[in-house]
Amino acid sequence: MAVTGANDLTPVLLYDGECGLCARSVQFVLAHERPERRAGLRFAPLQGAYATKVRERHPEIAAIDSIIWHALTLAGESRVRVRSDAALAAMVHMGGVWRVLSVVARVVPRPIRDAVYEAIARRRVQLAAHACLLPSAGVRDRFLD
Repeated sequence: MAVTGANDLTPVLLYDGECGLCARSVQFVLAHERPERRAGLRFAPLQGAYATKVRERHPEIAAIDSIIWHALTLAGESRVRVRSDAALAAMVHMGGVWRVLSVVARVVPRPIRDAVYEAIARRRVQLAAHACLLPSAGVRDRFLD
């Protein structure tokens, strides 16, 4: 059973819609992605209908309240990446120097990457005040509910 709502095989970056750091992270991706990649990623808040469908399909992510990378395989299978793997997938999407940095970061073992990610995630409220993400008209169609 595939999760629907995104365009074909376009991945979706799920983010905490109530987190200022998460909103700024989405804005960072939007500002730094290469122009030819702009149609290759969509966004959805964890509090929305799309994320609810993903969580129903992947109960193992029920407790995750930060970014999640969701993509469908060519066979239509629903796949998720969480924590540092989700952040690295976003970096690959942005391309250029970010893609190179993601390759370098993969040298660090996942448990260490995830520990650093979790340390930041636990302090995200203190690191960034609540911010409402209001997409501009030019990117609004890339946001799912």
